[in-house]
Amino acid sequence: MKSIEIKEIEKLEPGQVTIVDVRGQDDYKRNTIPYAINISIEEFQNGLPDLDKAKPVYVLCYTGEKSELIVEQLEEAGYDAANISGGYRAFLRLQLSRIVQEESSIEEKTKEIERSIIKKFRKPIWRKFTKAVTEYQLVQEGDKIAVCISGGKDSMLMAKLFQELQRHGKIPFEVVFLVMNPGYNQDNWKIIQDNAKILGIPLTVFESDIFNIVAGVEKNPCYLCARMRRGYLYSHAKKLGCNKIALGHHFDDVIETVLMGMLYSGKVETMMPKLHSTNFEGMELIRPLYMVKEADIKAWRDYNRLHFIQCACRFTENCATCGGGRGSKRDEMKELIAKFRETSDVIEYNIFKSVHNINLRKVIGYHKDEMSYNFLDDYDSVGSDEER
Repeated sequence: MKSIEIKEIEKLEPGQVTIVDVRGQDDYKRNTIPYAINISIEEFQNGLPDLDKAKPVYVLCYTGEKSELIVEQLEEAGYDAANISGGYRAFLRLQLSRIVQEESSIEEKTKEIERSIIKKFRKPIWRKFTKAVTEYQLVQEGDKIAVCISGGKDSMLMAKLFQELQRHGKIPFEVVFLVMNPGYNQDNWKIIQDNAKILGIPLTVFESDIFNIVAGVEKNPCYLCARMRRGYLYSHAKKLGCNKIALGHHFDDVIETVLMGMLYSGKVETMMPKLHSTNFEGMELIRPLYMVKEADIKAWRDYNRLHFIQCACRFTENCATCGGGRGSKRDEMKELIAKFRETSDVIEYNIFKSVHNINLRKVIGYHKDEMSYNFLDDYDSVGSDEER
């Protein structure tokens, strides 16, 4: 199978080859290789499209892996086809590397991004962020917070929000922008570093071998990886003198968790805005994006023409988030909530509010720590329905 490097494609004249981007339409519209056309993997599965056999066909996916299968299909059908090595991720890495080489353009870009938070996205992002910080008492005077950055849009925005809070807030606190490298591939690691430079985020980096540890785990490797990553972050943050770690979970994560608990676990619970660590004494976990909707994070990202990694894990190139494979339960919840939004603009907020406003006289039972309650426990001693 033939392959071609991104830099070689740039030397070609327009129309000399056919470049096919097989990623989803949304990803294609946001950014792609110049002159590429979009034919998704699903379309190829329904049959080969009619392409010009007189020209070579170069195929692009996110990582350069899924596109190999398309290239094989095209070769079998008589096309002169080649796989674009490294996929869109390699193209993004090249783009970002060129931006960071121009120091003057980086400074202006950083200022534009910061202005967008305070001005254009003041209501949907900045105010929602500060409201969560205030309402849930997430930041106190004297805190030293490890803002944990994975490299995606959520954690990168959270880092910028904390910078702005330090500059414009009334509460003095310290912040460390903490990045763990658990074994990222070269492209992902370079993209994370370059995006941090563009955003003006000074990274504190430490290494771990989590990806190698979970590589041989067959059952629930993602769960094990997530638990281990959080433990490493707590541990390193504590060594740096931090008393809190901040994670980038947002409003959509919260309501998805509520629905998953009800539909798949038979219980009502949510993702909490803050938690005391049970294993690291004196440490807390906070979620400052608790009230910020994912759609607004995406809008901020696209307005500033930013391009972050989709998923940095080396084992999930075939997951639904990265463009293929079976969807997870969380993906199912995303689809369900999307349907709710088509029906009404209040349903998602009511899901969110429901776990803030539980009427204990209107539930069959509940428990807290070792205490459990059933409505029959005091049924005969409380008033009738009309009296409540």
